[in-house]
Amino acid sequence: MTADTDLIKLYSQRILALATDIPYMERLDAPMASARKRSPLCGSTVSVDLDVEDGRITRFGQDVKACALGQAAAAVVGANVIGRTRDEVERAHDQLKAMLKDNGPPPELPFDGLEVLAPARDYKNRHASIMLALEATLEAFDAAEATACA
Repeated sequence: MTADTDLIKLYSQRILALATDIPYMERLDAPMASARKRSPLCGSTVSVDLDVEDGRITRFGQDVKACALGQAAAAVVGANVIGRTRDEVERAHDQLKAMLKDNGPPPELPFDGLEVLAPARDYKNRHASIMLALEATLEAFDAAEATACA
């Protein structure tokens, strides 16, 4: 398989469709917490705003400036993050990282849609961008809980 064919496979129609339909693409007014994560390798950024109540995400907004792979990941995260606990988001993060780096299985429900990014395993320079949405969500979740406890 040539490098061009590999890239075509990587940027499948499903990934491109997700990248053009990212939920919650507006920043929140007066969120409990926000976080911004940046990939130093490619410059992709994802900013997340959220509110947490009773240990679950109740409001979510994101600003995604990333490649199609990072956008696709943000689309899956945005579509499934409302109502999730920190443990659920962290599990998705750890499972996505294992899928990309260690050839692990795709993340479990409700983040199983991240499986679309499995072809990126061989493109280590893309992994950081793919991880941004979950990393920013975890950082914002921690900040929201710290605010609530203060």
